[in-house]
Amino acid sequence: MCSIMAYCGGSAAFDVFRKGFERTISRGPDDSRIVDTGRGFLGFHRLAIMGLTPSGMQPFELEGSYVVCNGELYGFEKQKQALMQKGYTFQSESDCEILLPLYREYGTDMFAMLDAEFACVIYDGESGAYIAARDPIGIRPLYYGYDSNGVILFASEAKNLVGLAERIMPFPPGHYWKDGKMVCYCDIAKVDTPCCDDLETACTHIREKLVAGVEKRLVADAKVGFLLSGGLDSSLVCAIAARKSAAPIKTFAIGMSEDAIDLKYAKQVADYIGSDHTEIYMTPDEVIATLDGLIQILGTFDITTIRASIGMYLICKAIHEQTDIRVLLTGEISDELFGYKYTDFAPSAQAFQQEAQKRIRELHMYDVLRADRCISVNSLEARVPFGDLDFVKYVMTLDPEMKLNKYGKGKYLLRHAFEGFGYLPDEILWREKAAFSDAVGHSMVDYLKEYAEEQYSDEAFASACMKYTHAAPFTKESLLYREIFEKHYPGQAEMIADFWMPNREWEGCNVDDPSARVLSNYGDSGK
Repeated sequence: MCSIMAYCGGSAAFDVFRKGFERTISRGPDDSRIVDTGRGFLGFHRLAIMGLTPSGMQPFELEGSYVVCNGELYGFEKQKQALMQKGYTFQSESDCEILLPLYREYGTDMFAMLDAEFACVIYDGESGAYIAARDPIGIRPLYYGYDSNGVILFASEAKNLVGLAERIMPFPPGHYWKDGKMVCYCDIAKVDTPCCDDLETACTHIREKLVAGVEKRLVADAKVGFLLSGGLDSSLVCAIAARKSAAPIKTFAIGMSEDAIDLKYAKQVADYIGSDHTEIYMTPDEVIATLDGLIQILGTFDITTIRASIGMYLICKAIHEQTDIRVLLTGEISDELFGYKYTDFAPSAQAFQQEAQKRIRELHMYDVLRADRCISVNSLEARVPFGDLDFVKYVMTLDPEMKLNKYGKGKYLLRHAFEGFGYLPDEILWREKAAFSDAVGHSMVDYLKEYAEEQYSDEAFASACMKYTHAAPFTKESLLYREIFEKHYPGQAEMIADFWMPNREWEGCNVDDPSARVLSNYGDSGK
């Protein structure tokens, strides 16, 4: 995972820019460079994944134009070959070196041509203009804001811009910025032409497209590992990768030292697929001690994001400290496509589809944010097979009636797609869904709630909540997180739209906690 930053004007002080940029050096510890374009600055911290030689260092330059990109461009070899036939030459094996030639040939139309997880800023040396863009899901982070002189800045994380930009906001996924305007080049949640595939055909395509999404993400010049919770999503990613890999893959799982649900299932999966498996344990003291620094890393006050990040951060920290792995494949984005426990309560297929669209469009503020920050702060790169653009586009076009839980089991389409092919044992393939923050151990959330309860009297809680108008805290736990957030990101709460919560307008979902534990259909999920 790399870090990029841009100041798109001529009035910034170099030292001020550098100080802000240094806050994300952990994203790219291998090398750093800042270029003065003559009309501002472009900065790049490198984590070498593809093209490991110094020639792959950014910013890349082409006749006075520059680009910085945090991304993976899948299948770039074909585009590179086509550009070479047009007369372009390349100095490195880096995928991102093709961006400036693509821009010269296709302008901003290039962004819709990319099969990629990316965030980039281009300086057009001919026009003196800056162009910024982000992938359709927002897997790679990008933020923007304006300084006191009205000059726009872009950066990989909000922390880069604290003190430099007056109001920091997430760059919208699937958009590019040019000439002062945001332009949507891809709304991946929008369905223009519904798919009419029947259930069996749909499941065949789901399986084939997910396998392809995993396979393309195994390509790296650096070592690859896998986060394995023992749940359906991460288990499928690991099982597919194990079939595609010549040697045993390396898998990692984490849980509380006292009541981890996931660890036993992760071990079962690891044994079944023959992975080189590592278990990591965390303690109540670690949970509380991690909280303040973690919220600074995340740049959010959202309850479920913070809960789920504790285990993910600690496991990535251990991987960074104990191994030479540089790339991690994860199981995010399946829930948004195929349903959560609470979407069992969707009153109609249309309501399910609308909820899925909302979750996909907001992913960059929640699960994707969690995965990026927990992984990148430990100098690792996240790759998300369920976020494969072809896979997501296809699943979103399917008749939502098929995705409703009419089968007595959530995520039926995904489970059925792999049924009978031997990727996973049936007890894993059909295991009930458990939220990650619960599955690492129910005690973790209980400890967090108890800690928050100790910090505020009822009167202090009621008084403190009144200070906030946007996404006002509604429990002592949410207030604790919000106050820590404000300490690190004062006045920037609008970066996060609201708390991630089940759709409270649906019968059975009007709850005061984001955990599926509070839903009536939780059942055996926590066993």
